[in-house]
Amino acid sequence: MKNDKREREDLTLLGNKTSYSVDYDPGVLETFENKHPQNDYFVKFNCPEFTSLCPITGQPDFATIYISYVPDKKMVESKSLKLYLFSFRQHGDFHEDCVNKIMKDLIDLMDPKYIEVWGKFTPRGGISIDPYCNWGRPGTKWEEVAWTRLSGHDMYPEKVDNR
Repeated sequence: MKNDKREREDLTLLGNKTSYSVDYDPGVLETFENKHPQNDYFVKFNCPEFTSLCPITGQPDFATIYISYVPDKKMVESKSLKLYLFSFRQHGDFHEDCVNKIMKDLIDLMDPKYIEVWGKFTPRGGISIDPYCNWGRPGTKWEEVAWTRLSGHDMYPEKVDNR
């Protein structure tokens, strides 16, 4: 019980008034201790309201971002992740850059065993772009899992009618 209280005190965003950054800000991300580091399990976030800006035209891009990871010692706190993803709202980057940046920031933050980020962007100009990236900790079974999932990622693509 004492440990739970200390853990809550380490989280500065949860339960407090929300201040939204309009600039890309990985510094807003927070972690908490994984209570089951001996178990391999996926944590998945579905973020259907992601927005960023086209770096060329400044027009908004909309996406659902899927983040799945297998935690080790640290886990990302969900409100801080929400605020982090919100910080892309005025950030200009291509779709592929956004998903890779999200993945790399989360690797730096948590050092997970495995992580993947998939962005499903709504069409602009009649075409949608769905970048996928992943990473498995080098020298572990998760490095092989990353290659297997990446190499077979779009073997059976979904039917896209109209996002």
